[in-house]
Amino acid sequence: MRAWLNGDLLTDPTQGAVAVTDHGFTVGDAVFEAVKTLGGRPFALTRHLARLERSAAGLGLPAPDLDDVRRGVEAVIEDDPIGRLRITYTAGRAPMGSGRGDGPPTLVVAYSPIAPAPDSTSVVTVPWTRNEHGATAGLKTTSYAENVIALAHAAERGGTEAIFANTAGNLCEGTGSNVFYVLDDELRTPSLDSGCLAGITRELVIEWCGAREVDAPLPDVLDRASEAFLVSTTRDVQAIARWDGRDLPAPGPVTQRCAETWAAREAETIDP
Repeated sequence: MRAWLNGDLLTDPTQGAVAVTDHGFTVGDAVFEAVKTLGGRPFALTRHLARLERSAAGLGLPAPDLDDVRRGVEAVIEDDPIGRLRITYTAGRAPMGSGRGDGPPTLVVAYSPIAPAPDSTSVVTVPWTRNEHGATAGLKTTSYAENVIALAHAAERGGTEAIFANTAGNLCEGTGSNVFYVLDDELRTPSLDSGCLAGITRELVIEWCGAREVDAPLPDVLDRASEAFLVSTTRDVQAIARWDGRDLPAPGPVTQRCAETWAAREAETIDP
């Protein structure tokens, strides 16, 4: 791993560098982006930085200096076939507790190579819900404790991703992915009103493959969908082979078409 903190490349990113009073560390008062890299080039970086700005504004943080972020990206990125950038932007040093301090924000950009995701996976519906009316709904914050719990629950049951309904009982999202499914021969995905994250891969799949945004009861989707897939920065288009106790074609014909479209369009431009 390589890491850059507030303008400086760290010699050892595994050693302490962020203050123990940083509000991102103490209470999760921070936002982040995960960006895939291909051959040393960040994919869809412009869209990711725009979402970083939106998340920061939603959390009440000052606007990040995107030129500074880009300098951090250039400082850490390496020429691996596939890699992942992690851009973290926090409220900075603050007193212990929920109140913010007056210190400058903290900006960290880290990079590590990754392996390609498998073509298919299994998912598990968890008993907890996303609150589509919450203050952080739709924001990409570092407050991931409920995701950690949900993912551990899924892993204990053989899944690599956990699927949430929202408080209305409608399908929402995974811990780090958006969900697409085919029902009545139509490609669908939950709307942003469901409380799901406005995923960059989700956005591009809708643009490139076409999908209708529908908020539907999760049990109905699970019972009736003819195929389904996950999308995320590191998964791209990943078929769901098993959802709870139900086997699905992996890939189904629509999933296969979307995966092929994704690969073709991704090869055309690095910053769509």
